[in-house]
Amino acid sequence: MDEWNMANPEANPEAMPETAESAPEKPETESAGQADSPNLNPPEESAPPFPDEEKRREHRPSGFQALRQGLERLAELHDVQAAMTAGTRQLKRVLEAVLLSTQQPLTVNELKKVFTEEIGGDVLRVLLEELRAEWAERPLELIQVASGWRFRTRAEFLPHLERLNPEKPPKYSRAVLETLAIIAYRQPVTRGDIEDIRGVTVATQVIRALEERGWIDVVGHRDTPGRPALFATTRKFLDDLGLRSVSELPPLESLSQAGIEQTEIDRTETDQTVDIPDAQQSA
Repeated sequence: MDEWNMANPEANPEAMPETAESAPEKPETESAGQADSPNLNPPEESAPPFPDEEKRREHRPSGFQALRQGLERLAELHDVQAAMTAGTRQLKRVLEAVLLSTQQPLTVNELKKVFTEEIGGDVLRVLLEELRAEWAERPLELIQVASGWRFRTRAEFLPHLERLNPEKPPKYSRAVLETLAIIAYRQPVTRGDIEDIRGVTVATQVIRALEERGWIDVVGHRDTPGRPALFATTRKFLDDLGLRSVSELPPLESLSQAGIEQTEIDRTETDQTVDIPDAQQSA
């Protein structure tokens, strides 16, 4: 029997050698034991995302308080906007009174002087444009001409004013009008240039009539023998036409379409006169 057990070790478990599976568990190493020992140092608490997070949480307003603060800010903004609107309205009323009281155009720099506080030129230009829009449907209109800003009567109401104050407009000869047109569209020009274009001699009284009217002036002399005077239009000429610069003059093509063509005229009719009404009356 003993011989059979030794030959068949599985039949006798006691006689079987110890294997890795059947071997008794060995005690854990010292390092493993240390891992199971309790940690005497407590874990550090995580720092708040911001240094003042706790204070921010303590002072965070409730929903009702946030709503009230928002309404208070909105009311403050409304009061500021209302004050600005009232101030803007008052500035425009001052500009309106000043421009209605003067007969001459006023520049932005001149309009600055009527205010005690300092107002920028850009602000005044915006106010003037708003004032111009407010008067768009009224008998008077606010316009900007070469010399500044002014009110004037609209063209459709001038016949009614003429019935109240019937005044004959000044009369100018055809030669005067042709000379003025040449200077306006070809400036600066000399008398010789005008004569070359018209084909006749320019009389001294023609130049004098335009100078007395204030529509042309000598702006220099050409560097040629005799140094002839150079003539150009004036600010008054633009103001009387309601223009800001000569670039706003109608093109010659449109004048031709309107029937004002450069046709061959009878040069002997230099004494023919044409009525030229004054500029639209200023307020």
